[in-house]
Amino acid sequence: MKLPNLIILDEKDKRLHQKSKEVVFPLSLEEKQLILDMQTYLKMSQIEESRVQYNLRAGTGLSAVQLGILKRFFVIVDEYEEGKFQNYVVINPKIKSMSEEMIYVGEGEGCLSVNRDTNGIVPRYARMTIEAQDVDGKPYTIRVREEISIIFQHEMDHLDGILFTDRIDSKNPFKDANLMREI
Repeated sequence: MKLPNLIILDEKDKRLHQKSKEVVFPLSLEEKQLILDMQTYLKMSQIEESRVQYNLRAGTGLSAVQLGILKRFFVIVDEYEEGKFQNYVVINPKIKSMSEEMIYVGEGEGCLSVNRDTNGIVPRYARMTIEAQDVDGKPYTIRVREEISIIFQHEMDHLDGILFTDRIDSKNPFKDANLMREI
């Protein structure tokens, strides 16, 4: 596998705080290739050998806006078992429903665009139902829960110009932790 040449924007880049525009179908060949490159990059970042070889930070999700492209799509590559990956391509996502139960990542969320340690919790829905489109523009509905639900919310925030650090209460970074379940 060859590492795609993707340049991920740093949190200081103003484009990360802009709202992305709906994707119009059909996708261009460049957009389809970009999606494949994003998947390859994320997969390689999770494989220890290539992560070390290319000095990568492990990542599970990547939004187009993180590459400077203000379009409403992201990919998720989840290593659900050693060497086995589930790929999600999510275009023009919309939340249809969400749980009342809230969760947060105990060790804190991370982001390929945030190259610093952060403290605090990010409140997230434990479960959600999302409507989106695939690379051919075909609509689909997906129900996500737990870690995958958090990743979907993190990436959907990117599409609205929100970084996870924006969701941490600066005055009280662990506010309401007792009202949520840590995962």
